[in-house]
Amino acid sequence: MVASGRLNDSMARQVLDAVLAGEGSPLAVADARGLLLVSDDGALSIAVDAVIAANPEVADKVRDGKLQAAGALIGQVMKEMKGQADAAKIRELILEKLSI
Repeated sequence: MVASGRLNDSMARQVLDAVLAGEGSPLAVADARGLLLVSDDGALSIAVDAVIAANPEVADKVRDGKLQAAGALIGQVMKEMKGQADAAKIRELILEKLSI
């Protein structure tokens, strides 16, 4: 499910724990818990814009070439999306939006 892009590592761990606890098959557990990786540009873009607006000093660091600072923004977007977002896609959107 991770290789197909349905789940990220964190979600996969939740599914594995539930399967081992006898809650059903991986697909059934993921469906029952509503676990689905969000990679839709529209939804992610809205969250990225909100996080950038709320963290202008971190955004400025990224604009100045300190790409490590993007990690803080990625973490905030993941928090906003309740851990159900594609981190690689978030990073791509952040860097795209903050490039000059």
